[in-house]
Amino acid sequence: MAARFTPRFLQSSAIWQDQNHATRGYATQSVRAPKQLEGLPGKYASSAYVAALSKDAKTLEKVEADLRAIKSALASAEGAKLQTFISNPTLGTAERTKGLEQLLSSGKGKADQITHNLFQVLAENGRLQDTEKVIDGFEELMTAYRGEVEVIVTSATPLDKATVSRIESSLKGSQIAANGGGKTLKITQKVNPAIQGGLVVDFAGSTVDLSVASKVNKLNQLLSQGV
Repeated sequence: MAARFTPRFLQSSAIWQDQNHATRGYATQSVRAPKQLEGLPGKYASSAYVAALSKDAKTLEKVEADLRAIKSALASAEGAKLQTFISNPTLGTAERTKGLEQLLSSGKGKADQITHNLFQVLAENGRLQDTEKVIDGFEELMTAYRGEVEVIVTSATPLDKATVSRIESSLKGSQIAANGGGKTLKITQKVNPAIQGGLVVDFAGSTVDLSVASKVNKLNQLLSQGV
């Protein structure tokens, strides 16, 4: 299914270029995504990135702002209806159009045409349920585009601003920053109640596990070995 779908999607990316009066036949140009993303959501994210940057950097940043606003709207207390919308692939044309309008009006100002086209393609192909994965992929490409190094800090509960500030200061003065080769650290916060407490820090394929769950598991292992 994915193999049959992919060519059609890539073709739609070229259509985005024509609709935005950019150079035709962008597929033969030198604009490429800064890294390869896995899976179908990654293909959507990469095509949106290439279509936006093929126009200009300002358009790329506008699409990024659009997608961030949509992500925030989905995560908000009022986002339940939007979540229901994107998770339902059986909606009729009228319902789908109304839902897309609401989704795309999440940010400040009018969403870029490339953002509109991305979600139109997702809707037409019954892939709106991949919205958050597509946005995550686009953000990953933007991190690479800016030469940033992403550090993911996971906690059991949301961290307050003072704690976040202390963690950021510590990380920027740590070996993690030194290993980044002078690149800017982009610190992303995630919440996972399963770690029970403490922190888990992921950086460049490495993990520093300072969680309570990890300590409990190690203790259980020691106890089982002693029996």
